[in-house]
Amino acid sequence: MSKEIHFLLIDDDEDDREFFQFALEDINRNIGYTGVESGYDALHLLKNGPQPDYIFLDLNMPGMSGRECLMELKKDRVFSHIPVIIFSTSSDPYDREETKKLGAIDFITKPTKTSELVKSLNTFLSNHLSPKI
Repeated sequence: MSKEIHFLLIDDDEDDREFFQFALEDINRNIGYTGVESGYDALHLLKNGPQPDYIFLDLNMPGMSGRECLMELKKDRVFSHIPVIIFSTSSDPYDREETKKLGAIDFITKPTKTSELVKSLNTFLSNHLSPKI
């Protein structure tokens, strides 16, 4: 069965990428997933491969930060249309405001339990994807 939608997660932490993938599997919906460890890897993938329907982006990464990556994503007309959701440990209201100004459509604070992430992702899916899946 082919995947109806595809998520790209940009996060330097391998454990967080696996955590995200496990949560998607628990949701049991028709969602494809790709995880990359840096903004540089994401930009390369987006320029050379199939584009995801949604991008989930960590803020605190070495090299290219999440903010820098978001700015790069939004200034390139080839993939500026792809919605970006911040997926970060930050609970700082400034981060929420700033990333919204830069073009992010949502902000999910990384939870510590899979069940909490499943709940957050289900809420996101209900708010943004219900007609598609």
